[in-house]
Amino acid sequence: MTDVTSAKSARRPHHWRRDLVELAALFTAVAVADAIAQLIGHGPDGPFMLVASAVALIATAAFHTWWARRHSHAPPTTAPRSVAETPADEEAGADPRETALWRMRTTVKDAPGSLAALCSALAHLDVDILTLQTHPLGDGTVDEFLLRAPAGLEAQQLTHEIAAAGGTSTWTERADAHDLVDTPTRVLGLATRTALDAAELPLALRQLLGRCTIRSRPALSLNGRPTGDMPPVEGVLEETVMHLRDPNGGAITVERPYLSFTPTEFARARALVELDARLGPRIPRSQDVLTLPEGNEITVRRADQGDVEAALAMHERCSDRTLSLRYHGPVGDADRYLNHLLSPRFGRTLAVQTASGRLVALGHLLWDGDETEVALLVEDAWQRRGIGSELLSRLVALAVEAGCDSVYAVTQASNTAMVAAMRGLGLPLDYQIEEGTLVITARLDATPVRPSARYEQAER
Repeated sequence: MTDVTSAKSARRPHHWRRDLVELAALFTAVAVADAIAQLIGHGPDGPFMLVASAVALIATAAFHTWWARRHSHAPPTTAPRSVAETPADEEAGADPRETALWRMRTTVKDAPGSLAALCSALAHLDVDILTLQTHPLGDGTVDEFLLRAPAGLEAQQLTHEIAAAGGTSTWTERADAHDLVDTPTRVLGLATRTALDAAELPLALRQLLGRCTIRSRPALSLNGRPTGDMPPVEGVLEETVMHLRDPNGGAITVERPYLSFTPTEFARARALVELDARLGPRIPRSQDVLTLPEGNEITVRRADQGDVEAALAMHERCSDRTLSLRYHGPVGDADRYLNHLLSPRFGRTLAVQTASGRLVALGHLLWDGDETEVALLVEDAWQRRGIGSELLSRLVALAVEAGCDSVYAVTQASNTAMVAAMRGLGLPLDYQIEEGTLVITARLDATPVRPSARYEQAER
């Protein structure tokens, strides 16, 4: 039902008695005016008095019209509020129309009227509910809201009002425009990304569940021993921790200490893992062909565990110093290292191969809990040609696309090539040195450099 009423229907109905009264008043006014005119007109100064009266009436009417336009007394559009009801931000001069987005989650009793009480409390604070999700529990319901609230509203005041309305274990945080996407659309988007690229599963879980730490544990350690008990196929939920079976072998652990997982979130996470298991190993097959300054062509593409043999052959052609700078010491059991590094479950890997198909460089973007590491290895004969910088800029672009806040590289202080490549990104850098080990962290709050423009590029 609309609040708009047409002007025709808004008119008050006339009654015949009111019309009769108005007609009688009109005749009375004419009779009085005629009597006054007769009385004044027969006097010695009668005509002059009539003209003066007319001029005075005209002047009075003109002054009244001017005064009414200059000092309008139109009634307010809304009822005035008392000082106690006026928000603090309005008293301070803040724009009452300015708003902020909040995400809120609270637990209520599974009883009629509990949600209505929450909605009434939010309406009292002039808070608009944009989206609502319900997560049923055994003895209650977790309600998750996306709210648009006045900019001056504090989290403490919001929590206090919700508690008074029956909400418990209330959690709030500021939201942004990305949260305006409804849940089914966001879940379908994450499922699509996971279907296209196996490396997307950890990122999809992180975006699905909010701020959390995700760790992948292989089934076997580097020495071939089991790394621990594997969770069952259906997974395990322990309040703030999820244990899921990795389709590629091993386990995936998801931790969110600040907020317990609900059974609904656990079911969504399991569905993404099951989708990944059904689709099997997969990576995007797009590739870029670049021409080096000396005229040689190289191909940059995604790599996976199918490239282990070619990567082992490249390791055998690398000098001990090159391997030492990459792995921070002597390398043993390189085949197991590479099987881990090339797994899409632990990150994304870019490979560089020559026109003959020989692998000459690898770049890794590795998921490390809630952090992201970058690592490079370029065969000796292909160093100092800009390949490392090219790989690094592409890895950083992948990290930005994945929503990472920063990336870090662990190397030796004597590895000037890696330091120069990180500086070439044009991003804010932090340096930490401990016992000869250098950790360089790049904050991704600026646009990363694109792949080097000096190469002629063609996508295949």
